[in-house]
Amino acid sequence: MKNKILIIEDNLDIREGTAEILELAGYEVLTADNGKAGVEIAQNHLPSLIICDIMMPELDGYGVLYLLGKKPETAAIPFIFLTAKAERSDLRKGMDMGADDYLTKPFDDIELLNAIESRLNKKKQQEHFYSKGLQKLEDFASKPNQPGELKDLITHKKIRNIKKGQIIYYEGDPSQGIYLILEGSVKIVKLSKDGRELLTAIHHTDEYFGIYDALTGANHSETAEALENCSICLLNKDQVNEMINKYPSMAMQFINILSADIKQKDIQLVQLAYHSVRKRLADTLLRINEIHQYKNVFKISRDDLAGMAGMATETVSRTLSDFKEEKMIEKKGSEIHLINIEKMKNLKN
Repeated sequence: MKNKILIIEDNLDIREGTAEILELAGYEVLTADNGKAGVEIAQNHLPSLIICDIMMPELDGYGVLYLLGKKPETAAIPFIFLTAKAERSDLRKGMDMGADDYLTKPFDDIELLNAIESRLNKKKQQEHFYSKGLQKLEDFASKPNQPGELKDLITHKKIRNIKKGQIIYYEGDPSQGIYLILEGSVKIVKLSKDGRELLTAIHHTDEYFGIYDALTGANHSETAEALENCSICLLNKDQVNEMINKYPSMAMQFINILSADIKQKDIQLVQLAYHSVRKRLADTLLRINEIHQYKNVFKISRDDLAGMAGMATETVSRTLSDFKEEKMIEKKGSEIHLINIEKMKNLKN
């Protein structure tokens, strides 16, 4: 069965030229000359992938992506933006909204075909990709008497692959939903009034983030950045809110998750307020070790460690050197090995 590709492009030459390339490559092609028509075709025909221009009459590409993202049956369709603008802000806006890739016009045949093949292959892999967190959600959804809305939410989940260092969302961006990390790790950062970064959390595989902002309907209060290459699952906030308002038992699931995160932040605030520099850094290293499942070895940059401990980077470097001399840690580059955990735990304030 042929993969079905929808092209939404108001420029006739580009639309027909792109369609011809894809038909020669063996794809079934659907076309629309504006965003409004594109949304209707996508909802009626459910293509395997959508290629969409950004600047169009009636409804632009951002509007198309937003409307398709609100419908469970179209939210998970791979989406590639076409843009004549190479400005970072335009590209970031599209990726933040959930686009999977982009092509800058003019593009050649190989670029186009490689982008499509890559996205279709990744979607195929994702259909067979499971984390414990996702498995737990799917098992929960499959139990008797569970609401159909939950099954729809899981079935039409949106999975994104994020490269190391890529921003998932910035502080102040509108919340898109609740994120579950399928693979990799993500750091959460908040900017202080004087411009310093405070690293408030590091989330790993099978952990959620962005819960508070999604459930309250607020813009993001922090910035999320991939610490390594990640796969993350986005649960649409409108669907989540509709479901938990209708089914209070579902709300309790998310409240339990959220309360654990709040407790951890309370502990962190107490440490920042009352602990000495040495005690604060030792507790931060122990907390990071807990996040890494007590392996006693982990990698973290000095800047991230400083942000998480609420200290200057120079102070972190100096204190780590002291810990090394006192044989509490070994350090090689960004890798830290905890070798005397009991001594670190018993440091006097």
